[in-house]
Amino acid sequence: MVTSMRQLAVNQKGCIRAVAASGELGRRIRDMGLVPGTQLMVVGRAPLTDPVAVRMKGFTLSLRNCEADYITVEAL
Repeated sequence: MVTSMRQLAVNQKGCIRAVAASGELGRRIRDMGLVPGTQLMVVGRAPLTDPVAVRMKGFTLSLRNCEADYITVEAL
């Protein structure tokens, strides 16, 4: 199943397929290590569901939902 990162549930794993953001936002997302082929797992969400905490490459990263919408993942 291919979906946006925002749709992944807590403790669900996925693999990044594409980053649709361009310009400064796209560069910033890629600089954080969110590139195609990267495996990740959603480890938590804030009480109001924004931001989302993602575990990947040995560290935890927090992203706002508006940023996660640009990242297409395949659920594992």
